Amino acid sequence: MRAVVQRVGRASVSVDGKIAGEIGPGLLVFVGVGRGDTQQDADYVATKILGMRIFQDDEGKMNLDVAQAGGSVLVVSQFTLFGDIRKGKRPDFAMAALPDEARNLIEQIVQRINRANIVVQTGVFGSHMIVDIENDGPVTIMLDSRKVF
Repeated sequence: MRAVVQRVGRASVSVDGKIAGEIGPGLLVFVGVGRGDTQQDADYVATKILGMRIFQDDEGKMNLDVAQAGGSVLVVSQFTLFGDIRKGKRPDFAMAALPDEARNLIEQIVQRINRANIVVQTGVFGSHMIVDIENDGPVTIMLDSRKVF
């Protein structure tokens, strides 16, 4: 499972001109589910999202997690994180999970964040989405449940 986590001042996702999810300060998380990903991968990603100390404390150091900073989380599914462009010019998405598997694992991440009493919003799985982002920093962290960068 792959995730791109961005610290934001605000973010929203729209489908067909209507806002589906919107947050103020917090984290925008693009999540891609790969073939063979399991609940363990979803737990890993959710734990990392909740524990990342990428918000500034009173001394200006990145020392706070999203809960400590009073932030929210916007989760957006993005199978293109598994696009492979090594051969040719058109991405190959063969390593992305099938839609039903991906939807279930992304929902597990959303539920885990909810259980941590953090406001979480989402896009609309499988839809063409427009994402509006106000990056803060910018701070962007890449996660992969199967390898270390």
